[in-house]
Amino acid sequence: MDQLISEFDTALRSIAGGAHYRRPIPKTQLENNLNNKQVLTSDSDMGPDERAHSAGLMRVNHVGEVCAQALYQSQRLLAKDPKTRALLDQAALEEMDHMAWCEERLKELDSRPSLLNPIWYLGSFGMGFLAGLAGDRWSLGFVAETEKQVERHLDHHLEKLPITDHRSRAIVRQMREDEIEHGATALSAGGQELPVPIKTAMAGISKIMTSTAYKI
Repeated sequence: MDQLISEFDTALRSIAGGAHYRRPIPKTQLENNLNNKQVLTSDSDMGPDERAHSAGLMRVNHVGEVCAQALYQSQRLLAKDPKTRALLDQAALEEMDHMAWCEERLKELDSRPSLLNPIWYLGSFGMGFLAGLAGDRWSLGFVAETEKQVERHLDHHLEKLPITDHRSRAIVRQMREDEIEHGATALSAGGQELPVPIKTAMAGISKIMTSTAYKI
């Protein structure tokens, strides 16, 4: 019963908002140099169009973390090896940090998460369930490929974010580091590389999601 309550709480926070982070929001270089938690990089240098663009990109990133929670939840349900479940649990905790960071950043930009989060969550839960049915090795391989594609996606966002949006950049950089580690850990734990058609299908679905979530 405790596990069911915990899983329901995760689903609710993913869909409706209110995620909490364990690790503090990544600091900008200015904050690191001054070593002062009270110092925040001002967004005043960004114009309305730049703020809207940053918000769109961070909304896409937030959707990615909603999907990650759904994937890990469904994969954990079917994981046979306790080590696999532990790996998924740890990754999910860090992805929850990412989701909360993105949610906070969207508030700072006077924006909101995607209105389609329930759809993204349910679709991702189904994909994770199918991966889990295939067995732990394929499930871990799915994690590794997902993180590889997310890494490329975050690289693209670092190129597209306004040069003055240091706060969003700090968040995305830390997210990227964590995603790389998740993928490498999944492979080292025995993840099986996915067939090319599955990789291509995953990339296609991701493209639809990102282009829609940027606006809605």
